[in-house]
Amino acid sequence: MKQEILRQTVSETWAESVLPSLSRLIEIPALSPAYDDEWQKQGHLQAAAQHVQQWVNSRSIPGSSSDIVRLPGRTPVLVVDVPATDGSRASGTVLLYGHLDKQPPLGNWSEGLGPWQPVLRGNRLYGRGSVDDGYSGYAALTALEAVRAAGGEHARAVLLLETSEESGSPDLPAYLEHLTERLGDVSLVVSLDSGGGNYERMWLTTSLRGLVHATLTVRVLDTALHSGLVSGVVPSSFRIMRHLLDRLEDPKTGDIRVPEMHARIPAERRADAVSLAALEPGATARRYPLVTGMSPASDDEVELILNSTWRPTLSVIGAAGLPDPSVAGAVLRESTSLRLSFRLPPTVDAEVARAALVRVLTADVPYGAQVEVSDFLTGDGWDAPATAAWLSAALDKAGEHVFGKSPRGIGLGGGIPFMQMLGKRYPRAQFVVTGAVGSDSNMHVPDEWLNITFAKQITEVVAHVLDAHAQT
Repeated sequence: MKQEILRQTVSETWAESVLPSLSRLIEIPALSPAYDDEWQKQGHLQAAAQHVQQWVNSRSIPGSSSDIVRLPGRTPVLVVDVPATDGSRASGTVLLYGHLDKQPPLGNWSEGLGPWQPVLRGNRLYGRGSVDDGYSGYAALTALEAVRAAGGEHARAVLLLETSEESGSPDLPAYLEHLTERLGDVSLVVSLDSGGGNYERMWLTTSLRGLVHATLTVRVLDTALHSGLVSGVVPSSFRIMRHLLDRLEDPKTGDIRVPEMHARIPAERRADAVSLAALEPGATARRYPLVTGMSPASDDEVELILNSTWRPTLSVIGAAGLPDPSVAGAVLRESTSLRLSFRLPPTVDAEVARAALVRVLTADVPYGAQVEVSDFLTGDGWDAPATAAWLSAALDKAGEHVFGKSPRGIGLGGGIPFMQMLGKRYPRAQFVVTGAVGSDSNMHVPDEWLNITFAKQITEVVAHVLDAHAQT
């Protein structure tokens, strides 16, 4: 390929076409179904898919087609089919993946910013879904266009953009089954729903953690009562909640006490952590805005990396039954509910972990209080297969062309359910799991933003990989 033309095509397409359309996509409040019970009535997920489809159709790649597939009762999926170039020697399909559903706003955004308000400030595009991961479909199709413009080749490519990823991709297995014949033999998967430690190089995701989310409710009374009268007679729901949480997690160390949530850390992944720690000592803790005087969970950089990629963790991400302190009365409340978020090692079976969680929480409950574990969200993790020689060489070459340095592998604590599903369905496929997310991108929290320059560079690297795959 002609490198200058490739880079020029990527840059011009992003500036003239991608950014205006992506900005309008940000304006659509396409909440993932887990956060919007009326998503079908609202129609925002469908609107997001239609918006991106209109942009796809405006690009006019010869022979390409697009349609929005919608199985009854399920969230829509946008599928774009791009035929192979004439000179491609590759067999099988390249599957390019991203998603259009979004997290809720979650808190107050900074002045001048808002979740559904695209704001361009220098190299940053702010708004919910900018980096996670509305840009992905645009980047994937732009990479295909750039390959063609620069005289390169690519195999037949299918772009799949789902709309339930932020809910754990519950609808995706049905769509993969429905689209099996259409997808054909997938030989390369490119996911743009990930990222890495900084914006200086391309980061390749080597593993993703699984998850179990659940709501734990402890109920002690049919109705709340005056705390001065009833305390000491009726144990508080919060005290019982504390007892149950201690069954799950060591309160001093954060170690998870449920055996089914642990897995052996492979030697190669431990070696990856050692290598990553040596690359930029102290970087793991520096990425996060710790309050003054706060220290990370460990002084050992390798242990911090393994904690966030191959060990189970618990975060309490929501609560109910607790009034705001400013209006809290002298009341012993009838119940307390907490939303628990477990991140699981990549090789742990999420359903086994879920069953163990229920067993631990509901056995021998103190004082016979009512305990309910409900509203589950589960997803398995993923451990990348060995990288083929051609792909390793292509990634190194592309990294040098675009960033001036080779890519690095990194395990991530988040999850992409699609990867585990595809890994099982296409065991011989090669995977490139990457993306424009940085540690300061604010995905899932207020002030989410996309690093535009980095997104362009990722687009360019993907184009190089597509061309290399076409030669295999």
